[in-house]
Amino acid sequence: HKENGDGKRMVEYYRGVLMACDSLRYNNISTDIRAWNVAEDTDINTFLADPLAAECDVIIGPLYSKMVKPSSDFATAHDIRVFIPFSINTHEILVNRNLFQVYQPQTEQNDLIISHFMERFSNTHPVFIDCNDTTSTKGVFTFGLRRRLEGQGISYKITNLNSSEEAFYKSFSTSKRNMVILNTGRSRELNAAMAKLNGLRLSHPELQISVFGYTDWMLYTRHQLENFYKFDTYIPAPFFTDLLSPRTERIMQKYRWNFHTDMMSALPRFAITGFDHTYFLLKGIHLYGKTFTGGSGMVGYTPIQTPLHFERIGNGGLKNHSMLFVHYMPERKTESITF
Repeated sequence: HKENGDGKRMVEYYRGVLMACDSLRYNNISTDIRAWNVAEDTDINTFLADPLAAECDVIIGPLYSKMVKPSSDFATAHDIRVFIPFSINTHEILVNRNLFQVYQPQTEQNDLIISHFMERFSNTHPVFIDCNDTTSTKGVFTFGLRRRLEGQGISYKITNLNSSEEAFYKSFSTSKRNMVILNTGRSRELNAAMAKLNGLRLSHPELQISVFGYTDWMLYTRHQLENFYKFDTYIPAPFFTDLLSPRTERIMQKYRWNFHTDMMSALPRFAITGFDHTYFLLKGIHLYGKTFTGGSGMVGYTPIQTPLHFERIGNGGLKNHSMLFVHYMPERKTESITF
């Protein structure tokens, strides 16, 4: 299935699944795989009617949110775990204990990121830069963060990308580390903000400046890396592909050997996503059977790209609550801080 981007991405994800199963064999964990190619306009019930489907311990998928409900009903009827790798908008996670959901809606991610921001940066001086981007959706995050800061009595400043140099400087603290937050994820405004900060740094080298960004910024790493290092940048994300890591290099090389092509240059890398998901999930089921919940420390697997830490939602299913801060340090090193 290579008719569209979904097909290409899921083929690569499935290849990562296969590679994880191959690696698990070295731990004496064998896997039987039944694969169904379910296109977007297909009735998934025709696949779930396959007698082999009811024999599964776990179903990885589906890709499309509209297919989660029939998959959830099927899981309940046959006591099968369903691992939802990408869909985020599903009511079933609230009522079905057999579901695992990896990614969460942006509102939930924002709450998680804000909580971690408050824990880690409560002693900084936040500076919000209005970038005059009328198309931005980041205001939900910045408003939520400002409200939390106010609730804890932490002062902050708001400035504008078009402010004069003097007015811009007055928003910064000379005694505390300044944590700069933009209200946009776009490249053009990020370029302008970095130029403004570079000018400020030249005029006032004594200022301590860090920048807190968005997952979108990973797309601009190639062009912004020097600025990310210079301004001690933190980027929150549910994944991080460290292309310089030996483990990443090794899995990319094995992918090339197995499939005679390179992984797509995408964020995240879908083959590595499939590998992390499958290794974590199948090792957990092997160790704990139906009692596996994906809780912290249950599997003992260090992910290559996507951290996983599931928590039960009331009487419903399990949601992944793991998050990273990717930290670009002034000494030109990058670390990932997992929560």
